[in-house]
Amino acid sequence: MQILNHTKKTLIAKRAIIADTAISRLVGLLNRSSLNEDEALVITDCRSIHMFFMRFPIDVIFVDRAERVIGIVKNIKPFQVSPYFWRSRYVVELFPGAIESSQTMLGDLIQIEK
Repeated sequence: MQILNHTKKTLIAKRAIIADTAISRLVGLLNRSSLNEDEALVITDCRSIHMFFMRFPIDVIFVDRAERVIGIVKNIKPFQVSPYFWRSRYVVELFPGAIESSQTMLGDLIQIEK
């Protein structure tokens, strides 16, 4: 799956996987030692993330039901907690710098292509 910034016509991630079960959402990226520049993890039903026991920083995009970006957290580091975004439907976890390179901003439309 690919994740596109429909507003800016930029590629956010070339290879994305979805964590949509209780176990996959709980594990998230904990079993990884890194994330490649073109990869992403989409976590459904998510309004905040924690970085407890993570081994590397990530960028995070929070998206609402209308597929609009409602929250951005750049370069969140291990053992930190993100803000809580009440209206978030899912989050996209990315390689640090992915938000900046895709020019993603609050209000942009996100598109997931299978």
